Amino acid sequence: MPLRVVPLGGLGEIGMNSMLFDDGESALLIDAGLMFPDDTMLGVDFVIPDFGVLREAAARLAGLLLTHGHEDHIGAAAYLLKEYDIPVYGTPLTLGLLRHRLEEYDLDGAARLVTIERAGRFRLGSFDVEAFPVCHSIPDGVGYILRCGDGVFVHTGDFKIDPRPPDGVPTAVTRLARLASEEKVTALFSDSTNVEREGYSLPEAFVGEALSEIFEGAPGRVIVAMFSSNIHRIQGVLSAAARHGRRVALCGRSMVRNVATALSLGCMRLPRPDILLPVEEAEALPDRKVVVLTTGSQGEPRSALTLMALGEHKHIRVREGDTAVLSSKFIPGNERAIASVINHLFLAGAEVLHEKISEVHVSGHASREELKIMIGMVKPDHFIPVHGDPRFLIRHRNLAREMGVPHAEVALNGDILEFADGKMSRAGKLAVGRFFVDGKGVGDVESFVLKDRYQLSQVGMVMVVLALSSTTGEILYGPDIVTRGVLTENGSEASIEGAREIVVRTWEDSGVEARKDPAEIQTDIRRALRRYFNKRLERKPVILPVVLEL
Repeated sequence: MPLRVVPLGGLGEIGMNSMLFDDGESALLIDAGLMFPDDTMLGVDFVIPDFGVLREAAARLAGLLLTHGHEDHIGAAAYLLKEYDIPVYGTPLTLGLLRHRLEEYDLDGAARLVTIERAGRFRLGSFDVEAFPVCHSIPDGVGYILRCGDGVFVHTGDFKIDPRPPDGVPTAVTRLARLASEEKVTALFSDSTNVEREGYSLPEAFVGEALSEIFEGAPGRVIVAMFSSNIHRIQGVLSAAARHGRRVALCGRSMVRNVATALSLGCMRLPRPDILLPVEEAEALPDRKVVVLTTGSQGEPRSALTLMALGEHKHIRVREGDTAVLSSKFIPGNERAIASVINHLFLAGAEVLHEKISEVHVSGHASREELKIMIGMVKPDHFIPVHGDPRFLIRHRNLAREMGVPHAEVALNGDILEFADGKMSRAGKLAVGRFFVDGKGVGDVESFVLKDRYQLSQVGMVMVVLALSSTTGEILYGPDIVTRGVLTENGSEASIEGAREIVVRTWEDSGVEARKDPAEIQTDIRRALRRYFNKRLERKPVILPVVLEL
């Protein structure tokens, strides 16, 4: 069997990154990520790939390779490991963050986690695997070079080429250039997230410098919100706070947990022993001596930042003189929630800075010039853009063609790419899918359920309860009518009474035999009430008749 490469997620969407490499003897996955829901996925916590498509390859699954510790790359690993007992390979911080996830699912003791070096090389089944370091918005990131009988393949993971890497470890451009000079690279799979941005992504150090200026000039407390996995930026906050005589209070469970993990693994350092301040003691210090570092930069309804802005946080309430900094990208779909938090912060008296008006965020992904450097260094025969919406993939493919790559193609989730004798062909499509995770339910929420939720949120619901005699079909109880999201309490009596009359009339107009068939009566009532509410209110609520036989 030639090498088959199949994206299970992440190609044609943002998040849920996972890609299968299978040569018939061994198979491995690069990443197992989740995707956060958009505003059409009401009630859904997150989305994961359907790993059931791996069952055919289960016997030869040799392992999971993780590129870095962001949720869109490791967040679905626990669900994968529930079904497949395979080893997981990653750098120390990546595995440290994964352990937190596994603990939530009681898998931390059973999972086989294998720590690798950022420039390590090892055997995994029939694959020769070599990791290489990349810069990103989280430490310990890597890409992978995979060698097998069908060629040499480079997967960049998420990367940027930062001239001033916070941890002193640059993206391995020298190693990749040497690879291209020594071996022919069959295919390059490269991060497409920032392909629409011209030039170069700014160094992470810029944010630390901007925060330092803010800490120096702010008249009171500074509240900084960011992703808790952005360890480099958290380090920048600690360093800037120490420089200006401030102490840092951590808010948010994931923020406290991730900082502790990074410190224990040596991925962060405290600029002075007393820099961290218990959040409950923050009020005891002068405002100019305090920085609050919190989660909630995406406007999550119950996040620490939102509670602070609403005056509902147990320890920190925003007040006049505070400066709030949202040090993260506005993720598409979250703009409305973020705007709401910003408005509440202003109403509480804070000055608010964010990426659209201040240099308090830089991207962890390569812009166009860096993408060109990657393509120019690796010199692949084939190019497949990964990570992003279709327009990102197409623009990245076009960029590779402009760079002279002989074969640059766009693949989407489920596409089967076959590599043999140095050539790539398409071998059909695998029926990949996704599962919606809602609380403890995995996969029990399907698209029609989301459609019902969306419809209910838009038009409301009318429930009719009617009890009929099982022998005569006569009405023994009701009709009772309950509405949600359709009518206000005031002025609704006439509409409700009209609806009752419609139900009774529908029952009267039905035949004797039909009255003994609850399903038929339900259908007639549903149809009649739809017409009634559409004509009376010009609304189309969901009608739920409940007909009981007594």
